[in-house]
Formats: sequence, C-alpha cells, structure tokens
Amino acid sequence: MPARLDVIRRLGAPAQGLDGGPIDRLLRQHGGAARVTRVYAAAQSVHRPGARHLGYGDVEHALGMAATFLVEVDRATPIGTLVDALRQLPAVEHACPHWIATTPFELPAAADLDDAWAPRVRVNAPDALAYETGDPAIVVAIVDTGIAPVHPEFVDRWRAGFDTVQLKDTDLAAGVTLLGDHARFDRRPYDPFVGHGMGCAGIIGATGARLPPGLAGASSMLPIRVLGAARLPGRPDPVGMGALADIDCGMKIAVDLGAKVINMSFGTPDSALANGGAKPHEDVIRYALAHGCVLVAASGNSGRDEAFWPAAFDGVIAVGAVDASGRPAHFTTSGAHVALCAPGERIVTAALRGYQCATGTSFAAPFVAGAAALLVSRAERRAFPIDGAAIRALLAGSASPFPGGPAPGCGSGVLDVRGALAALDRRIDRATDDGDADDG
Repeated sequence: MPARLDVIRRLGAPAQGLDGGPIDRLLRQHGGAARVTRVYAAAQSVHRPGARHLGYGDVEHALGMAATFLVEVDRATPIGTLVDALRQLPAVEHACPHWIATTPFELPAAADLDDAWAPRVRVNAPDALAYETGDPAIVVAIVDTGIAPVHPEFVDRWRAGFDTVQLKDTDLAAGVTLLGDHARFDRRPYDPFVGHGMGCAGIIGATGARLPPGLAGASSMLPIRVLGAARLPGRPDPVGMGALADIDCGMKIAVDLGAKVINMSFGTPDSALANGGAKPHEDVIRYALAHGCVLVAASGNSGRDEAFWPAAFDGVIAVGAVDASGRPAHFTTSGAHVALCAPGERIVTAALRGYQCATGTSFAAPFVAGAAALLVSRAERRAFPIDGAAIRALLAGSASPFPGGPAPGCGSGVLDVRGALAALDRRIDRATDDGDADDG
C-alpha cells in the first residue's frame, strides 16, 4: 500500500481496502468505496519517490508508523458511526475522524525594533550566546506554517525542508476559503499568508541583521510546513489550518531528516476531543522520543488549567508565557505538566515581510526550543550524552523565580538560558570528577 505522499505526487494509486476482511466490510457498509494510503513514509525511503512505503524499520513497526492509514470515504458517509464501528474491531488500535486544526493568529502589531531586546535580556540570552555559540550540526525543526524563502534574518540559515499540507475544500466547513498552496506535498515549505512560523523562527534562529540573534545560536533550522492558510467567515485575517494527519506526517519527516530539537507551537485542547478518541500526535511523539529528540510545545492560550496536546504528553517540555513584568500572562494555559515559562507577550520577531510584534505561548515555546539547542550544543562540545528529560530538568531547575512568588500550574519559573548552561557545566564537571575518581 503506497504512502500518501506518493499518491498525492501521482507516483502510486490508493488501495481500495485494508484487510480483505472485517475492516473492509465495515468500510463498504458505512462508507462505500474506500481509498486508503499510509500516513507515514518509511524513514529510509523518505527520499525515494514512489517507494516511500518500503523499508519500515523495527521502531516504525513497534510504534505503529507502518500500520497507520488514512481512509477516504464518500462525503455522505456518517463518519461518527463508522469510527465507532471501527473502534470495536480487535485489529483496530484506534480510529478517529480526519480532524482539522487551526492556529489562531491575530494580525500582528507593527514592530518597534528597539523593543526586541528586552525579552531576550530577561532570559539572559545575550550572556548565554556569548558563552555557547551553538553548533550547525544541531538541527532545530520548526513544525508550523510556512516560511518566506528570502528574509534578511535567515540568510544561509535554512536546511531543505518539507511541506506536508494536503487540504481540500471538501474537508472544511462551509465558508472557509483555502489560500495558496494547500494540495501537494513538496520540498517548498513557503507561505505568503500566515507569519506564525516565521515568528517562531525569528526567536530561534535570527542571524541578528536587525533582530537580536536567535537563541539557538549557530544551530541549523529545518522548516516543516504542516499548516496551510485559510480565511474564516467573518474574519479578515488568514489563520493557519492543517489536518492532524498532515501534522503527524510532518513531525515524522522532521525526525527522519535529522532534527534534534522540535518546536511545536500548536495544540489541541483535551476538551475538543471526542470520548474514546486517541490523544492527537501520540504515536509520532513516541517516535520522536525514541529517536532522542527534544520536544518543546506551547502550553496553550486558554487562560485555564487544562491539557493541550502535544504539550501535555510525558517527555514534552510544555512552555507557558509571561508578560513584560515576568509574571504569567493572563492567557497562558496552566497545568501540572507545564515545565516553565518564557516571554510571550508583544515579542518582536521576524514576519513574512519584515518584522512583527506577536503574542501567545506560541512565541514563548521558541525561546525554550532555542535554549534546548544551546544545551545540546554545549553537551556535544564537551562529549557529554544528554537527553530530553535531562534538558527539561536543567531548564526547569535553573529558571528564575516569578516576581511575587510561585505561580501554580506555570512551572518552576522564567527561562534563564545562561543559568541552564551553567547548570549543565556543573553536571558535566561532577560526572568528570566522579569518573576520574573511579579511574584512580
């Protein structure tokens, strides 16, 4: 059965069924003719057009990557009834509708570049970058809306990325208008409409042309476009929009292309999920963790104590937002899973054209993703093995206290990048001293 990527590129035809047995009977009963493709390409075949369904590895089989399928049925199909019926079959681990997610992104305010430094200084980014410059071999993936192909802050900064957006008008509610490229997988992760991903990129990897240098230093950036652009009824500003399956596909491609740190400034609230449905992105999060990736996610902008996915998964560093005073922002989503906070209000950063002033936990997470890349770079420089759990502990343990005392559900405090690097060095020094003592 071919990978969806190859079917969209007309390098294969969708299968007409799954198992020749009970699954196919249910599909025919409720949905008529079915068109089935694999959601994920095999890691070793991601660069093999027409053969991306061949060569799944042991980890891909163990975590379900090789057995995750997208089933397209007739538009009149009662999707809820079909999904409920599929969930009753022993061979089906989970089934869910082809959910569409949006990333609200208000038209950003005009940027005053003089205001760009304050949030970076609050997290001690200039001192951190003077201490550890980063490593181009460390790849930070920005899984988001697309980027601008040319921008003064990103000269020679991008690795060849990917676009996994595949939306159809028939997938969407009446009145929603898709904009730009929304119907093909390709190696051009560009988007002229929604600057959400560019805002994240400016915080992580700006070269310092007019912005402060990005927190990831010399680390490389990998743009993965998983959210297309759409205009909603009654709203003038475009929003990011993508299918959860396309987001998951892009996440896996980021891992397979060598990303070490992945920034995820998107999320689905637990309250939006149907009863009995799987948590979004669960399989691909496990896949990324199995490959040693450091995963950073925005906690959400609901202003309540609740779980957003993927931020609430174990192994993900969930990041809330603070305002200019260092106190938790009124909109930040809280919860026991939140590790720490970073600036997320009126952040001056890159835009599709020029610069913007953006607000939300979407723009707090990239501060932490950049810090994580610096920690990985430092550990590599000192030949010290480190994983995502250790990085989370270092970031949370070195965070600056909130002004006025602890803020329940907002993590340990405010990101301190220089403090985290110092904590890492102390840990390495202790391990080295212990090793020397053992040798003696």
